[in-house]
Formats: sequence, C-alpha cells, structure tokens
Amino acid sequence: MSKGLKLTDILVTIVIAVVFGIIYRVWGDVYNVFKVPGIPLEQLIYGMWYMAAAVAFLIIRKPGVALLAEVAAALFEMLLGSHYSVSSLTYGIVQGLCAELTFAAFRYRNYSLSVAGLAGIASGVGALVMDIFGNYLTAYSPWLLVQYVAYRFIGAFLICGTLAYALVKALEKTGVTQLVRPVSQDDLDALGR
Repeated sequence: MSKGLKLTDILVTIVIAVVFGIIYRVWGDVYNVFKVPGIPLEQLIYGMWYMAAAVAFLIIRKPGVALLAEVAAALFEMLLGSHYSVSSLTYGIVQGLCAELTFAAFRYRNYSLSVAGLAGIASGVGALVMDIFGNYLTAYSPWLLVQYVAYRFIGAFLICGTLAYALVKALEKTGVTQLVRPVSQDDLDALGR
C-alpha cells in the first residue's frame, strides 16, 4: 500500500472533516448542557472534538491524515460560527498534531482501539496545554483540576478511542472503507477466521 496521500485520500479526509466540523459545531451546545457548577462533567464529553483525526486515520491509514482531518474539521467548525471562534482552529491544529504524533509513534501500523484511545488522550494533552496558555484553568481548585484532567482523559479515550473505533468497524462491515483502502493480507486473513 502506498504511504503517500493520493487525491482520493485527501478528498475522503476532507469529507470526514466536513461531517465532523458540523458535529463539532453542534457539540458546543451539548458541551454547555453538561456544565455543572463545582463538577467538570463536561470534560467527559470533550473527546468528541478529537474524533475527526482518529476516524480519518483508522479509515485511510496513512501519515498526515489525522492532522489534516482535525485541522479541516476545526476550520469548518469555525466557518460555521463556532462558539469558540478562532480558538477552535488553534485547538484543532494542536489536537491534530498530537493525534498524528501518536499514530507516528506506532509507525502508522497499528489501527487498534487502544492506539485510537491514546491518540485521543494525546489530543487531550494538547488541549490542556492550550487551556494553560489561555488561563482557563486558574479558577479551579487543585481537587477540581484533578477531576478536570481525569475526566478529560477518560472521555478522550472513550469517545475518541472506543466510539471512533466502533464507527470505523461498522463502516468496514458495510464495505465502504474498501473504496478508499485496498484489501490487505490482514483483511483477507481476518475473513478466514
């Protein structure tokens, strides 16, 4: 399988990004519903903003796709009138880069739920760094800050890992992913099990 991105890979990545850009835009309202004074419960669903990178990589399985998908999704969210304006784009760049580095650490050869979850956690780390630079965490007591970080990482793994992985597996069952990804020997071996 060719490692370089083809036009088809880029177009499919952008389509994935547009879908997630719409989801991200709506997710701002969902996120606000989960805000409870004194408990950072909204962090449990924050991982949705990392999903474009994981889904795109799990489908296309090539270097650069996770970063491209996350940045394009954040850009589309911003263009749709994101609650977070330009910061949605800057967060998307950092989150996409963190996800991309995670997939690179596994040499772009591991498409498991755990690696997708780790990519979500890495994106969560990137978002936390952005939160620190934006002074968003100064109002939290130490205990609430621990909860904030723990909930964000749990949500990142569950949503970006489990949900993204399940979505791609469901798409694989329909055969849609084979339109952009040629059948590998591993796929053929899996059919024989």
